[in-house]
Amino acid sequence: MMSSNFLALTAIATVFIVIGGVALVLIVWVIGIFNALVAMRNRVKNAWAQIDVQLKRRYDLIPNLVETAKGYMKHEAGTLEAVTAARNQALAAAKAVGLDPTDGSAMKTLSGAEGSLAGALGSLNVAVEAYPDLKASANMMQVQEELTSTENKVAFSRQAYNDSVMGYNTKRESFPSNIIAGMFSFNQASSFEIENAVEKEVPKVQFT
Repeated sequence: MMSSNFLALTAIATVFIVIGGVALVLIVWVIGIFNALVAMRNRVKNAWAQIDVQLKRRYDLIPNLVETAKGYMKHEAGTLEAVTAARNQALAAAKAVGLDPTDGSAMKTLSGAEGSLAGALGSLNVAVEAYPDLKASANMMQVQEELTSTENKVAFSRQAYNDSVMGYNTKRESFPSNIIAGMFSFNQASSFEIENAVEKEVPKVQFT
């Protein structure tokens, strides 16, 4: 009798050990995937921070551009106002993305706002051609140089950001990571593209 009871208890203990071992492996597996998703999401946020610095610099330069042009372009108030309005919309959209760079809706809004800003700057570029004195202005040339440098940095940072987004989304959508992503609300991130841009680059402001 005692032998039978001992065997039964041993069998039960073995079952519990096996179940516990499986549960432990499952927990470790979930933690590993969760931590990997967190790390990749943080890379997206860090990559966005690099873009954000350059965008803020760009948004700060645009009022200088408008003020410089205003002294020469007396009859282009509508064009200058359009640039200012588009700049303000893009600035607000960028701030929204900064709260959560993996918010696809906020990123799409920013992409649209940046497309509008690119169009407004393009219209200003065309208008400036009719003002030779403005084109030759030292202030205008300085702002142009700073904007061009900033645009290049934005384009470079944007590529790094989009690469981080692709890696994160691939991890998030792959099995079995997609199960953990769904359980813990890892949202799909969106690439930073400029709407209506012929080439997928941040447009450069040229006055020459």
